[in-house]
Order: sequence, then C-alpha cells, then structure tokens
Amino acid sequence: MKLVIVLALVAAVAARPDEDFDRYNNFDVNELIANLRLLKAYVLCFLNEGKCTPEGSDFKKWIPDAVQTSCGKCSEQQKSLVSVVIKAIMEKLPEDWAKLSKQFNADGQHDAELNEFLAKYAP
Repeated sequence: MKLVIVLALVAAVAARPDEDFDRYNNFDVNELIANLRLLKAYVLCFLNEGKCTPEGSDFKKWIPDAVQTSCGKCSEQQKSLVSVVIKAIMEKLPEDWAKLSKQFNADGQHDAELNEFLAKYAP
C-alpha cells in the first residue's frame, strides 16, 4: 500500500510548512468518500487522467512527500483525514489504488510505513 492518497487529499494538506494548510482543516472528507463519483474524480486528477479542482491540484502537489514520510508534517487531524481517504480509495476503488501505488511507490518501499499509518489513524 502506498501513502499515495493520503497524500492526496488531506495529507497533502500539511506536507509543506510554507503553504497555507489551515484552509483544509475543515475539509469535509466524509462528503468526499461518500460520493464515489467525486472520489473517482480526485483519483483521476492525481493520476493526470482528469481535471483537478483547486483542492485536488494542491493535494496532488503534496502526494510524493506524504507518501515518503507517512504525512510526517501533517497535524493529527490531517493524518486522520488522510487515512480515511486512503482507506476509502483502497476499498472502493482498488484498481485505481493499484495505479496510484504504482505511480508513487512502485517498488513498495513505503508499504510498511503506510500500513502502520493506517493502523494508527484509519477508523
């Protein structure tokens, strides 16, 4: 598994200290994961296969750092949000998750960290 989407959505929210992440603290992750069409649109953005919302574009920029550090620069709230998104993509869109994993963690070197991250933060 890869901290891919973690990154993607809200993880990225805190991946860069020089960026304004506070605007994502109230990001409605439940709305995102409950709407399969919306979730798929975000994934397509991350894969460069679809259009990106402003939020999707921001998250996409932060994905690599989030994957490599298990969202190390995220707040506890953001880690929780990111884990929810990753878990949703893994469960609801497994084929897309496989593509994201291949793109951002092809050799699987971050799998152990991701599993630990999800075990700690995913409900």
